[in-house]
Amino acid sequence: MVLKSCGKLMALVEGEEVHAIVVKFGFMKNTFVGSTLIDMYSSGARVKCAYRVFNEMVLRNVFTWTSMINGYIANGDLASARMLFDLAPERDVVLWNRMITGYIECRDMEEARKLFDVMPNKDLMSWNTLLNGYANNGDVEGCENLFEEMQERNIFSWNGLIGGYAHNGCVTEVINAFKRMLNESDVKPNDATLVNVLSACTRLGALDLGKWVHVYAESNGYKHNVYVANGLIDILIEVDDEVAEFYCFDERHFKSKEIYGALRSLMKALRSSGYVLDFMEVGQESPLFLVD
Repeated sequence: MVLKSCGKLMALVEGEEVHAIVVKFGFMKNTFVGSTLIDMYSSGARVKCAYRVFNEMVLRNVFTWTSMINGYIANGDLASARMLFDLAPERDVVLWNRMITGYIECRDMEEARKLFDVMPNKDLMSWNTLLNGYANNGDVEGCENLFEEMQERNIFSWNGLIGGYAHNGCVTEVINAFKRMLNESDVKPNDATLVNVLSACTRLGALDLGKWVHVYAESNGYKHNVYVANGLIDILIEVDDEVAEFYCFDERHFKSKEIYGALRSLMKALRSSGYVLDFMEVGQESPLFLVD
């Protein structure tokens, strides 16, 4: 705990004092203590000191190797990280993912893909890591191709694709991917999904879909999420609908009962005339199901 605190506070002088106590009392045999020392020195850009600790350790496990490799990556020495990675006697999925992430952070997607292709026992995080790597490095086609290869997808997979489109200015593709997500999967959108979709709706002027997302966000607990709310504000500005703006942001208005009463009367009149308005049920005529 003390060593972790030294690393977080960049208190390397105090950390070195604790290190001396560790050596004096023979705690270097403890792999957890050794790994923590490596993390402390690495966080302070003292990679040589971190490697000295690593090299002096009597016992090393996969966590120790991961700490040292992570230290090299965090300090921009990808060559040393890869050399140590290739020498590691045991490589779990965390270590594989960290090495792949290192290449992604250096914008070397070719090497990241090569390592991913030879990785045994890939988990969903491995796929999502590479997916986001393509998206963040501007390779939309690579992101799309990898997404289609995936046998399993979760919310992070869909957000990786949708966010990748949004990050690279492909606003139409954001909408199409969102529709596909709702139609083809059991995964429910979260706040990150809705923020990207609302932004795309505003930029495209897709106000019908924007209104539907507004209702969806409200009914699924995102009404007071600050990021979603900002997206909703942009939509409401485009719609210029004072009633919608009140309904979304001013429910404690001193005349709320009168306004809601008037809205309910209006809805009853509409229904009695044979007009049914139900945003909560996604039917075939919903903007989400329209085919371009």
